Amino acid sequence: MTKVYMTDRITAESLVRIYEAMGVTLPGRVAVKISTGEPGGHNFLQPDLIKDLVNRLNGTIVECNTAYEGRRNTTQAHWQTIRDHGFAAIAPCDILDEDGDMAIPVEGGYHLRENYVGSHLTDYDSILMLSHFKGHAMGGFGGALKNMSIGLASSRGKVWIHTSATSERFEDAFTADHDSFLESMADADKSVMDFVGRGKIVYINVANRLSVDCDCDAHPHDPEMGDIGIFASTDPVSLDQACVDAVYSSLDTGKAALIERMESRHGIHTVEAAHALGLGSRDYELVKIG
Repeated sequence: MTKVYMTDRITAESLVRIYEAMGVTLPGRVAVKISTGEPGGHNFLQPDLIKDLVNRLNGTIVECNTAYEGRRNTTQAHWQTIRDHGFAAIAPCDILDEDGDMAIPVEGGYHLRENYVGSHLTDYDSILMLSHFKGHAMGGFGGALKNMSIGLASSRGKVWIHTSATSERFEDAFTADHDSFLESMADADKSVMDFVGRGKIVYINVANRLSVDCDCDAHPHDPEMGDIGIFASTDPVSLDQACVDAVYSSLDTGKAALIERMESRHGIHTVEAAHALGLGSRDYELVKIG
C-alpha cells in the first residue's frame, strides 16, 4: 500500500522534512512544477514557503503559459508575473513552452492520443510536482493530477485537454463534455508519467488557503475553512485522494463550500480515472510526521 506522508505544520522547514521522509532522490536536473498564480490572486504557494526545498534540490521552478486572457497567457506577461510574485528571486525559473510545445504520446487513454507539453520539458531529468491543493471552478479541485496535466500542458495543450481532443479553440472548453475533460486530465497525467518515468516524479500537495477557486483566478473567493497541512507521496492518485479525504474528515464547518465545489464538478472522477489507468492507488497508508 502506498504511503502518504502528512504534517499539519505548514512551514519551509516542514516542507523539506516531508520531502526527506519519502526517502527518494530525484536524479539529474530537477524541475519544480508550481503555479505562479494569476495576478490579483493571493492564495498561490509563496516563495518564502518553497524556497528552501527548491534550493535543497538545486531545482528550477517551471510553468507553462495559460490559455485564457490574463497576465500569464503570453511569455512576456508571464515572466513579469514570475518576477512580481517573487519566484525569480529565489531560484532559476523556466516557462516550458516559451519556445513552443511538443506532442508526447498517450498510450491506452480515454480520449487523448497525444498530449502537448512545453518543449523545455526535455531539459529536465526529474520533477517535483509541488501543488497547492484547493478548489477549482471546472475541475472541482486542483492537486497533483491537475498540476501534472493542465499545469504542464502548453497553451494549446490546455485547450486540447479541456475539449478532450476535439478542438483547439479556447471557447469550446466551456461547452465540452465535463466527465470527458476530467478523464482527459488523467490521460495527460499518464503521458507525462510515461515520458519522464514514474520513478522520477514525486508529489507534494500543500493544503492551505483552501479557497473554492484556483490560483488561476485573479479574484478568488476567500477560504472558508482553515488550513489542513502538507501531504507527500510517490503516488499522485493516493496523494490527491488523501487530500480529498482530509477535507471530508475535517471538523471545520467551513469545509461545506469546498465539498460543494468538489461534488458539483464531480472532481473525484479525475482520481477515479487515473486509478483506472493504473497511475496509482486510491488506497493508501497515512503516515503522520512532526
